Amino acid sequence: MSADILKTLTGPVVLVGAGKMGGAMLEGWLGLGLPAERLVVLEPNLAENLAARLGAAGARANPDFADIPAPAVIVLAVKPQVAPVVLATIRSLVAPGTLVVSIMAGRTIDFIQEALPNGAAVVRTIPNTPAAIGQGITVAVPNRHVEAAGRDLAHALLSALGSVEWIADEALMDAATAVSGSGPAYVFLLAEALAAAGAAVGLPADLAGRLARATVAGSGALMIQSGTDAATLRENVTSPGGTTAAALAVLMDPARGFGPLLGEAVAAATQRGRELGH
Repeated sequence: MSADILKTLTGPVVLVGAGKMGGAMLEGWLGLGLPAERLVVLEPNLAENLAARLGAAGARANPDFADIPAPAVIVLAVKPQVAPVVLATIRSLVAPGTLVVSIMAGRTIDFIQEALPNGAAVVRTIPNTPAAIGQGITVAVPNRHVEAAGRDLAHALLSALGSVEWIADEALMDAATAVSGSGPAYVFLLAEALAAAGAAVGLPADLAGRLARATVAGSGALMIQSGTDAATLRENVTSPGGTTAAALAVLMDPARGFGPLLGEAVAAATQRGRELGH
């Protein structure tokens, strides 16, 4: 369905910002079948090689605004600190029926709406860093002006980054950010700490690092491909009285184990998100 929607758009997809995440979206959209001639990229620091590739494919990079037809969708893939300037710049491109999809961290729907014409259809999203290789997950929330067709279009565009989950209440976005948006850092810390622990019990540091990286990556892949819940997979690895059970007795300690610590960490991230949003 994603490819079909993207192939039938009547107006261009305008991408504002072509950094790592924006570049990943470009690659994904082309892979899903979005005709390159439907793409407009606005990026003042566009790399020469990317500009050449876009031009060769038939996409337009940094054209005059007067030459851009009414967009079907505008995707905001810029840093949140430049949002006020960017929103003021693209305001004239937002016509009735234009969908605006934001992947700007921390910028609320109200903030975006106030900078755009009345009645603008806005979808706020938070992807995570594995989206850069098409293996991410994005949480999205629409405002009340987004109709079913707009939601389907946003879903199709965001699916270029990986899985997409929708929420109805924007207040949940801080919690979602604390779990999936910040979550890759927790996983990277796990790999970092596991490697350090391996070195502490005698493994060469480079070998411990390779073992930790492969173990984390492979376990994640197994969880996704098997469809089995995490608790069952954990139980499958754990033999009674064995080495894994000895380790889990420490990690699952109800007072000082991994669960309470991670719960505290996610709560702290959620609270900080709420503070930054005000």
